[in-house]
Amino acid sequence: MMTWVTSNSPAAIAWRYSAFAAVAAGVNLATQWIALGVYGGPWSLPLAMAFGTGGALVTKYILDKYWIFDDRSTGVAMHMRKFFLYTCMGIGTTAIFWATELLFDWFSPGGSLRFVGAAIGLVIGYVTKYHLDRRYVFGAEP
Repeated sequence: MMTWVTSNSPAAIAWRYSAFAAVAAGVNLATQWIALGVYGGPWSLPLAMAFGTGGALVTKYILDKYWIFDDRSTGVAMHMRKFFLYTCMGIGTTAIFWATELLFDWFSPGGSLRFVGAAIGLVIGYVTKYHLDRRYVFGAEP
């Protein structure tokens, strides 16, 4: 039965959040992989990471807003405010992600463990971000 899709139990929310984090991580890593395939010059990895993060940010915001936090607020000003806060909450968690990816890239021969570090950093970042978003973005209305 697919009750995890519509239920608001803590287990169902955790399941959806994990699935959506995997979707966003896939968007992030696929975008990085494509970007690195298109451009291999100076600063290619940081540029790929920025593109990947941007794509994942928009994807995850939409999924979280409606399916995790059941936020039905409307209006352009409210959406802009929440997306701004959502992005701000992601700055620290993105730093965790990027630092972990870069650390694994630096320590592995030829960057062979880059995406392992990215995956680990994303997991740590998403768990932290859930708690920040629940409290500061979707938990309190102005």
